[in-house]
Amino acid sequence: MQEPAVITIYGAEQICASCVNLPSSKDTYEWLEAAVKRKFPEQPVILDYVDIMNPPEDEKKKKFAKRVIEEDLFYPVVLIGDKIVAEGNPRLKTIFSELEKYGYQSGDNIKN
Repeated sequence: MQEPAVITIYGAEQICASCVNLPSSKDTYEWLEAAVKRKFPEQPVILDYVDIMNPPEDEKKKKFAKRVIEEDLFYPVVLIGDKIVAEGNPRLKTIFSELEKYGYQSGDNIKN
């Protein structure tokens, strides 16, 4: 069994000033979770949401949440592993392409 890819979405309740007409970070997280599970069924993936205004005690997550604020990154910021794959308005094609680099296969391509 392959190691699960870890997708971390950093965002906030308040919508990014440059992302006014886009969904909230939490809505994006839920949309992305559903899309990934549909595209890559029965393949291990871990999705995690981090509120940049109230990050967990995990030092790595706290440090990146601080970076999002200090560098004025457009949120939500989507990471797969430690790589930023999207800011502001994530594109499924980009995220799916990155997951395929981890060995994920579309549900259409899995042979039973």
